[in-house]
Amino acid sequence: MKIDPRLAAVSNKLLPNSRTAGLTWAASLVFSVGLALLPWLIKLDGKPHADWQQFLGRFHPLAVHLPIGFLLLVPILEIAGAFRPALREAAGFVLSLAFAGSVLALTLGMLLAYGSGDTGTLVTRHMAGGIAVTIGLLLCTLARPFWLQRSVPIFYPALLVCMMPLLLWTADQGGSITYGSNYLTTYMPASFKRVTMLGAATSPTSFYAMHINPIFDSNCVACHGAAKTSGGLRLDSFDLVMRGGKDGPVIIAGDPERSQLLRRVTLPPDHKQFMPAEGKPPLRPEEITWIKAWIQQGASPTAATLAGISTGDQRPELPLQPVGDYGSLMPEIRQMQQTQGAKLIQVSSKPEDGLVLFTVDAAGSFGDAQLAQFQKFAPYIVEAELGRTAVTNASFDTLKQFSHLRALHLEETHITGDGLAKLTSLSQLTYLNLSGTQVTNESVQPLSSMKNLRHFYLYNTPAQPAANSQPAPPIARNNP
Repeated sequence: MKIDPRLAAVSNKLLPNSRTAGLTWAASLVFSVGLALLPWLIKLDGKPHADWQQFLGRFHPLAVHLPIGFLLLVPILEIAGAFRPALREAAGFVLSLAFAGSVLALTLGMLLAYGSGDTGTLVTRHMAGGIAVTIGLLLCTLARPFWLQRSVPIFYPALLVCMMPLLLWTADQGGSITYGSNYLTTYMPASFKRVTMLGAATSPTSFYAMHINPIFDSNCVACHGAAKTSGGLRLDSFDLVMRGGKDGPVIIAGDPERSQLLRRVTLPPDHKQFMPAEGKPPLRPEEITWIKAWIQQGASPTAATLAGISTGDQRPELPLQPVGDYGSLMPEIRQMQQTQGAKLIQVSSKPEDGLVLFTVDAAGSFGDAQLAQFQKFAPYIVEAELGRTAVTNASFDTLKQFSHLRALHLEETHITGDGLAKLTSLSQLTYLNLSGTQVTNESVQPLSSMKNLRHFYLYNTPAQPAANSQPAPPIARNNP
């Protein structure tokens, strides 16, 4: 290969004299050994540390893309430089940027793991890969001038080629941390999970295996599993759930109030200790109900049913019936969506899919009078989130007008059940949560005529069946 005179001049400047070269290689060796010993010098003990470390560390996902892009660009510039020498000059500069970016990303990654208390196989592998990439980039930077002079013609290209699979492997480990080891199984059909025993704790037919473990698997295991273990807590098996983390047990069987896991998932989303973290969405109300009932009734790994909980999973959900066109009401709906009070949220971009009445931001001040103001939207509402609001039995006169209502949350309200029979006119209602209310067996008995009501919650109510009996809500007789 013919060396361009300009490149030869540049490489001559880059090649230090013998004394300087010795010092450079010695410093690089010390730096590389220090990086290799980093996992032993800074032990990941599973305990969260300073907030400033976590704050800076959260820039790692942003910074890590810089060295990846630069490193992938280097071989392209080197090859193109055979035809355009100016590009080969640029390759050296880009390689230096890749090394500097790798040092920055590695530093931020260490701050993130150490500051947040993350441990686990994937965290360790990702860290090792980042260290190896950084050392490799340093060697590439040192070897390149010798390659340009053809005094050592093979080492730099061979090292650059080896860097590609190492980079891909390291990036894959980081991606697995982000998405979790359950990335492919999160939306796996429940029937296939049961066949393959994925997500099962002990008995594949237990309530824990069928309902509780899938919640942990979808929302928690990415940060609390074998690959990544924040705070020393793992939630990927029943035994590990009950063992707890660095701060002790997170589940106290029979005592939901003292169970830290339940407390964390019910905190306000903007709370520092709220879980799931990392900006993930909160658990759904029914998922929290399942966890609370499961804990209160002994946190059993084998019990197939829970008193007061009926899920009706054996039957497919009914297809969503179109609600009609509410286009003329969109200005009012958009105005509500910009407020901090109760609002209507579109189920999808298709108007016929309906609206959801959302009251979380105004639960304390939302009562029967406020609900009555939504009568004009009644034919278009398919779900009403009224849990923990101030509504009473008087709300049934308004709710019976929600003709397309499919899901109704009334948990932990002042409902006693008087007038509950008015809901029997809601032929599309498939989900009803009355947990934490004062409904009685007599008041819920009329609901036995609702053949489509399959998800029914009476947990922590006077109507809750005995803990040692099969949960037999009044709708059970209509199940095929």
